[in-house]
Amino acid sequence: MRRFMLLCLTLAGLAGCGGTPNQGEEQGLVDRAALSVQEMLGGGNDALNAASMLRRARGALVCPQVFRGGFFFVGGEGGGCVLVGRDAAGGWSGPAFYTLGSASFGFQMGVQDAQVLILIMNDRAMTAVLDSQFKFGADAALTVATYGGGVQGATTGAVGADILAFSRSRGLYGGITLEGSLLSQRSEWNRGYYGRDVGGRDIVRAMSVNNPGADPLRSVLMRYGSGGGAARAPAPAAPPSYSSNTLGGAPAYQPPSGVAAPSRVESAPLPPLR
Repeated sequence: MRRFMLLCLTLAGLAGCGGTPNQGEEQGLVDRAALSVQEMLGGGNDALNAASMLRRARGALVCPQVFRGGFFFVGGEGGGCVLVGRDAAGGWSGPAFYTLGSASFGFQMGVQDAQVLILIMNDRAMTAVLDSQFKFGADAALTVATYGGGVQGATTGAVGADILAFSRSRGLYGGITLEGSLLSQRSEWNRGYYGRDVGGRDIVRAMSVNNPGADPLRSVLMRYGSGGGAARAPAPAAPPSYSSNTLGGAPAYQPPSGVAAPSRVESAPLPPLR
């Protein structure tokens, strides 16, 4: 019985199936999500150039800690995630809370602790993800591409994909597999964070609610997802201008502003040669 109870507790933690959150748990997840975006896209860690894809994304799902491990049982991927959407002006919504989980049996050993950034690239994919439950790989009309942090240049194959998943992991497993993973909405967490019953569409698309605690997450997404961080190059100097007064058919030179004009050159006939 003790072993069975321990197994149930482990599965609940891995699948993120906890019920009503304790006070501060929602904000803690939002804070970890902001830190994960910073760690994945900053400090030279963005080997796959995910930031360039983020600039084109309609939304982002951030899972700060996806834990996978087991001894004779693999709990699959599991963990709390936040979903944010982008409006027409490029601003980001507040977070909607979701759980990413799956389970499979097998004689496997290993541990993986991964940060996952899932980019929703178009409105069709966003509509599917905003459903109360979304299963990766179940919708044949959507293309999902997953990339591990150790793969170089993988985004060359990402053109046209509806959903892109990037992972940064530590451990024995080579990468993350989303096929069959179930994304479920956490209604209790949404209610606890915003103080009233709101769904994913209200938060992510209508943007009808706001919590200032999500400002750091929105800020880091703006920093890496706006594409406007590069400093503007100074404007080139204006080329020298010419007046319409001509001598011998050539335009008279007018120096740039601040440069002294050359002295006038007088012409005179040369004496005859002796």
